[in-house]
Amino acid sequence: MNAMRASDLPLPRIGRGKVRDIYAVGDDRVLLLATDRISAFDVVMAETIPMKGAVLTQISAWWFDRLEGVVPHHMISADADAIVAEVPTLRDHRADIVGRAMLCRRTKVFPIECVIRGYLSGSAWKEYAANGTLAGEKLPAGLVESARLEPAIFSPATKAETGHDENITVARMREVVGDEVAYELESMARAAYTLGEKIARAQGIIIADTKFEFGRDRDGRIILIDEVMTPDSSRFWAADVYTPGQPQPSFDKQPLRDYLDAERRAGRWNGEAPPPPLPASVVDATSKRYLEAYRRITGSELKIA
Repeated sequence: MNAMRASDLPLPRIGRGKVRDIYAVGDDRVLLLATDRISAFDVVMAETIPMKGAVLTQISAWWFDRLEGVVPHHMISADADAIVAEVPTLRDHRADIVGRAMLCRRTKVFPIECVIRGYLSGSAWKEYAANGTLAGEKLPAGLVESARLEPAIFSPATKAETGHDENITVARMREVVGDEVAYELESMARAAYTLGEKIARAQGIIIADTKFEFGRDRDGRIILIDEVMTPDSSRFWAADVYTPGQPQPSFDKQPLRDYLDAERRAGRWNGEAPPPPLPASVVDATSKRYLEAYRRITGSELKIA
């Protein structure tokens, strides 16, 4: 499987994010294609990470299958042959979509990231350490970094087109989407996380936090969309080495972040685009980290055919 930085399919492209290219398929469906682009600190790298797009798509598909009957979602298929059967214009582009494309129901997306935090880490820990709060709301005193939060905290954020998403209060979320929708989004996010956390823990993985997106389909249903509990949208920790009171090693782009942090501390990068070139060792280590996340979560090696 060749690494892909950008796609060019014979469909109307309606969006391009940091990782995904989005194509319209008629009026009511979209094709989400995960490239091998990677970003860190809100900067997209020049290099690609082999197999990253396939990992993101196939982990999401694996989770969507397990969420059937728990949370309605947008996935129609992530199988290349099934997609080609549904979209014949892609017949000569099977090699471009295999493993990395997902055919989905089209929705009107809610402008909210629905974050569930089962553990105190990342930006949540930084705010708590400084102020004892999360999104301005008080948390119990005496918590340490990576502490388990019981119950898990629902922590919405605004969706940013560029830069960081901004944590907001649930009250602010209600102002944006209304009380009824806010309640439904939180309930669905909690249901997805509860199931995902249970399944992952049985595989020796802690899902410390994760973010979900939702949209409303043409029938008026609110459904789960985008990616689900992937290394890009979640913080995965190995349960057997989890130690509260300190940062935890994670199954994501940590090798990349560590390299960029070192470049910044050495004064060789100012934290803005363009980023420094990535050594082959960093690209390889990051690719292996994503593939290991897939293996640990699903219990099998990623195979693309």
